[in-house]
Amino acid sequence: MEMISEQLIEMSRDTVWAALNDTTILQQAMPGCESFDATGENTFEARLVTKIGPVKAKFKFDVELSDQDPPNGYTISGAGQGGAAGFAKGSASVSLTEQDGATLLAYNVQANVGGKLAQLGARLIDGVAKKMADEFFENFKKIVAAGED
Repeated sequence: MEMISEQLIEMSRDTVWAALNDTTILQQAMPGCESFDATGENTFEARLVTKIGPVKAKFKFDVELSDQDPPNGYTISGAGQGGAAGFAKGSASVSLTEQDGATLLAYNVQANVGGKLAQLGARLIDGVAKKMADEFFENFKKIVAAGED
């Protein structure tokens, strides 16, 4: 599955970059995220609960940031296990561009799922993935904006 999108965030690029590297903000913005903890330099462990169709699963993801180019962007990649539900893995290249005092955040996500999740069908999984990405960025924008007050 591939997903490409852009979000305009009414904040400076430095503010958005700092937020993209703040584990507390990432945890709060991620739907179903129970924890997002540093395990080393640029490595993290995330735990989240999600429901895709009839399958509800708890995932443990190992996450890594690479190709960092502050404050222009990075690549975030992860692989997770959801027990009997299966697995998910993927990466996203994220870029930040200044635009009239705001920041254009563009991302290109590549993801794969396997196990029980893969049996649900690509349309259902793609729909849930898009919904989760949209929720993440709406939450992210609200949290970043609230921090600037």
